[in-house]
Amino acid sequence: MNINSENSSLNSKVVYDLTKFTHLDYPNQLACIVWLSGCNMRCSYCYNADIVYARNGSLSFNDVLDFLKTRIGKLNAVVLSGGEATTHKLLEFCQEIKKLGFKIKLDTNGTNPQQVKELYDAKLLDFLALDYKAPKSKYLSITKSIKYDEFSQTLNFLLASRLEFEVRTTLHADLLNEDDINNIIIDLVKRGYKKNYYIQEFMDTRTNIGDMSKASKKFDNAKLFSDLNIIFR
Repeated sequence: MNINSENSSLNSKVVYDLTKFTHLDYPNQLACIVWLSGCNMRCSYCYNADIVYARNGSLSFNDVLDFLKTRIGKLNAVVLSGGEATTHKLLEFCQEIKKLGFKIKLDTNGTNPQQVKELYDAKLLDFLALDYKAPKSKYLSITKSIKYDEFSQTLNFLLASRLEFEVRTTLHADLLNEDDINNIIIDLVKRGYKKNYYIQEFMDTRTNIGDMSKASKKFDNAKLFSDLNIIFR
């Protein structure tokens, strides 16, 4: 396949931005972050509003591949993030990344289980970070999405797979309380999840979708169940 052909999906300008170096976003790896435009959720606390609302990007997949060719031996991995990366077709891009020798981490809200399975079956994923946005009872109000069942399918698929992955939740105490997080923990344990559970503190950027500021309510970590190893970051 000629990846430079006009019909190639690699020529579409769907990459909003490229972070050329990070040692924080992929455990134990030196990586770059490919920020994909657009998202199928509208989480009030989201700090990437510009990316979420973007219909197009400034770079194509081919532009990113050209950059990666200059980083062989300097970087180990590529993080695909967004927005929501799986709103775009990633198979061809990931195949080309792998040809260059890089590991791939996918950040996802889990609402496209078919594409996650496709990438996994093609042996293109090395690590995945799954956002557990909210318990089922609050999923729609927080994400403005009705795709909890799709998220649930992705989580179950990952648990049955051999892929290394983590589950994480962004916490804004005005949206999620201790009972909500405990409900997530109960669900994870019931499904058989035994890895670290990461709780990410809300980022007060004032450019988030809901124009939210610091939570007015105080979250009591001591009220959380100890069934999982919880890490705040």
